[in-house]
Amino acid sequence: MNDIQLSVEGVSKRFGGVVANDKITLNVPRGRIVGLIGPNGSGKTTLFNSIVGYHPIDEGSIRFEEHEISRKRVVEIARLGMIRTFQQTHIYGKMTCMENMKVSVPRNGAGVARMFARFSPDVVEKSESLLEFVGLYPKRYLLAGDLSFGQQKLLEFAMALMNEPKMLLLDEPTAGINPTLINGLMERLQRANADLGITLFVIEHNMRVIMNLAETIYCLAHGELLSFGTPEEIQQDQTVIDAYLGAH
Repeated sequence: MNDIQLSVEGVSKRFGGVVANDKITLNVPRGRIVGLIGPNGSGKTTLFNSIVGYHPIDEGSIRFEEHEISRKRVVEIARLGMIRTFQQTHIYGKMTCMENMKVSVPRNGAGVARMFARFSPDVVEKSESLLEFVGLYPKRYLLAGDLSFGQQKLLEFAMALMNEPKMLLLDEPTAGINPTLINGLMERLQRANADLGITLFVIEHNMRVIMNLAETIYCLAHGELLSFGTPEEIQQDQTVIDAYLGAH
């Protein structure tokens, strides 16, 4: 009974003579956690960028629920309920955590301009609740730039949740995070999936994290889909071991 929420079919993306993605096909079922792994330069981030509308694909189809999104703009895709986070955090360092949360609310106007808008008590309550969810409530009035990198990633995660996404695309959520924070982040990702019903599609280089987090894992190499399966199947797949796992 797999309800496919995201369908990528035969997607290719080229930059000049470089083929970044070559006829990639994969599916992300609704309500699941799916991983995407592969060596540096294998095309993972390019695929994420194509899915969320940062650059048009050269061929293939990308469908999110009942919508063909391969020619839609980033903002249009976000309005459908697909939100993406980045390897490097996208936060406002000179604003407090609460202010960052408020400018994440879907409204008309540019992000910083929204900081000066009046926000309802519901928005304030939601901001505080989500900061509590990621463990940052005690730091809600601190400048975001004064947080550790790991805490900034938690803030960006909370900001994404302000949009009430149906699916989150997470690009290396544990990269650069102190190992003591990783388990807490994993727990919150699992809670967002289980308690909030958010589908997660995750690029991750930390094998311990992705093997414990994802139900299905896709592996890319040289812009092509190399293999996919359960974590157990991926760990035993010799082509994956040769291309990626064996190098770590």
